[in-house]
Amino acid sequence: MVKKWEVSKVNNEEVENFAKKYKVSNLLASILVQKGITTEEQVKKFLHPTRMDFYNPFLLPDMDKAVARINKAIENKENITIYGDYDVDGITSITLLKHFFADANINVRTYIPNRLEEGYGLNKDAIREISYSDTTLIITVDCGITGLEEIEYAKKIGIDVIVTDHHEPGEEIPVCIAVVDAKRKDSKYPFNQLAGCGIAFKLIQALAMDWKLPEKEYLKYLDIAAIGTISDIVPLVDENRVIAKLGLMLVEKTKNIGLKTLIDLCGFKKIDSTMVSFGLSPRINACGRLGHADEALDLFLETDKNVTTNLAKKMNEYNTARQQVERKIYEEAVEEIIKEKDKPVIVIGKDGWHHGVAGIVSSKITDEYFKPSILICFEGDEGKGSGRSIPGFDLHEALMECSDYLEKFGGHSMAVGITIKKDKFEDFKKAFTEYAESKNISEIVPVINIERKVDLKDVSLENVKELQQLEPFGEQNKMPLFLIENLKIVSIRSLSEGKHLKILLKQDNFFIDAIGFNMGDLTEQYKIEDRVDIVGTIDVNVFNGNENVQITIKDIRKAI
Repeated sequence: MVKKWEVSKVNNEEVENFAKKYKVSNLLASILVQKGITTEEQVKKFLHPTRMDFYNPFLLPDMDKAVARINKAIENKENITIYGDYDVDGITSITLLKHFFADANINVRTYIPNRLEEGYGLNKDAIREISYSDTTLIITVDCGITGLEEIEYAKKIGIDVIVTDHHEPGEEIPVCIAVVDAKRKDSKYPFNQLAGCGIAFKLIQALAMDWKLPEKEYLKYLDIAAIGTISDIVPLVDENRVIAKLGLMLVEKTKNIGLKTLIDLCGFKKIDSTMVSFGLSPRINACGRLGHADEALDLFLETDKNVTTNLAKKMNEYNTARQQVERKIYEEAVEEIIKEKDKPVIVIGKDGWHHGVAGIVSSKITDEYFKPSILICFEGDEGKGSGRSIPGFDLHEALMECSDYLEKFGGHSMAVGITIKKDKFEDFKKAFTEYAESKNISEIVPVINIERKVDLKDVSLENVKELQQLEPFGEQNKMPLFLIENLKIVSIRSLSEGKHLKILLKQDNFFIDAIGFNMGDLTEQYKIEDRVDIVGTIDVNVFNGNENVQITIKDIRKAI
C-alpha cells in the first residue's frame, strides 16, 4: 500500500540558535523545537525531570476526601479492599497501594475480576464476595468511574467506595466518598492524561504528605508506576513523562524481586521503553487475557526469589500460549478477509475464538490492511469482541450509529469493546459497512509523519546516542522518523528464512546499515545499485561489542 510521506517543516535558523544555546546537536535541537520545547524550563523538565516536577496531589478532585476516609478506616481498624483491573495498569496500581500500606503495617485485601468470567470493572457479585471479608471500604484503581449502579449496591450493603480512575466519566459520576479522576469536568489538576497507576501514585503521594513521611516513601515506587504508565499507552508527556523517565532509572536497580526476575527472564540488554512495551507488558497482560491476573499480581508482591522465578516462568508460558492462540485466530481471520477484500471495513465473527486476544488480532489486522476491523468471538448465542480503527475514522461514533444491533459497547475513537447477540451480527455488519461507506473511508490514505530530512554525514554515532535523551518513547513522544534520500544499495539480503530485510546503503562516501522487520519480500523488488529513499528510526546497534548506527526501516521507495 502506497503511503503518504509528510515531512515537518524545520526553521533552520531557530534550530541552529537552539543547538548553540543548549549545547546539543542540530539533530536533537530540531526535534525539541518541533515539539515546541523552547524555553530553558521546558528543556530542563523534558530532558532532565526531577521529583520537583510532580504536581501537588491535593489538586486532584476529592483527594482530600479520599485521604480523610482512608485515615478514618486505619484509625478504626476497618478492612480495606483494593479493587483493580486485570491489565498491566490495574495490576501495577494495586501493587503500589498494597506495598505502600504494607510498609505502614496496614494490611489491605485485593481483588481483580477475572476477564473471561466477569469482564472489566466493578460488578455486584464481586462486591458481594468482598463483603464477606467484612470489608467496609473499597478503593478502586484503574476502574470505577462508570460503576454507578455497582457503587450504589455497595453502599446498600454497608461498603464505602473511593474511586481512583483515569477513564472518561459519563454524564454522571458515582455518588460515593470520593471520585479521584483528573478527567472530571470540574477538575483543576494541571494534567488530565495520567494512567490509572499514575492516579494511584498520586494517592500514595498524598497519603505520604498527610502522614509527614519522607519523600522516598512514595518515590521508591516509581519503578512500578513507570511500568504501568508506559504499558497503558497514555501520552508520555508532562507528568507521565516525569513518572516514566524517573521510574525507568529506578527499574535498573529495582528492589522489587518479582520485577527483577521478570526483567532477567525477558533477556533485554537495555532498560528502556522498548523493554517495557515488548518484554514486560505482553507477559503481564497475557495473565489477564487468559484469566490468570492474580498470578501477575503475586509476582510483584512476592519476596521469595524461588517463588518469583516459578511465577515468571508461568507468565512466559501464558504469553507463549497467548501468541499461539493469537496466531491461529489471525490465520483464520485472514481466510475470511480474502473473501471480502473489497469491503471498506473488516467485520468478522466466529465460534470458539478467544475474546481475550481479539483486540491484539484486530490491531494487527488494522495495521496490515489499513482498514477498521472488528473481531467477534461467539460462545453460544452471545458474542464478545474488540475493534481497532485508522486515523480519520471515529470507531466509537460509528458504533453509536449502529447501537440498535449491540447489547453494549465502550471505548473511544480508535479502540472499542463490543457485546452482541449472534442473531444481530449480520445486520450489524451491514449497517456498520454502510456507515463506513457514507464516510468515504476508502479515500483515507495512510500518512507517515516524518520529523525531518537528514543526510548521512549528519548522522554520527555521537549524535544518535544523544537522541536517547528523548526516551522514554511512547504515545505523543514516538521515536522520531527521519527521511534519507538518494541512497545507493550496496548489498541486500533477507534474514530469518526470508522474513526480514538487511541492506547496506551508501550516500556520497558515507555508509549505513538498515534493517526492515517483516520486509524480507522486498529483496524481490530491489537490487544492488538501486537508489532508494528511506524513512525510519535511527538507533545504535551493538553487536559483538561494536557499536554502529542503524536505520530501522518504516517505509522505502525508489528514489526519483
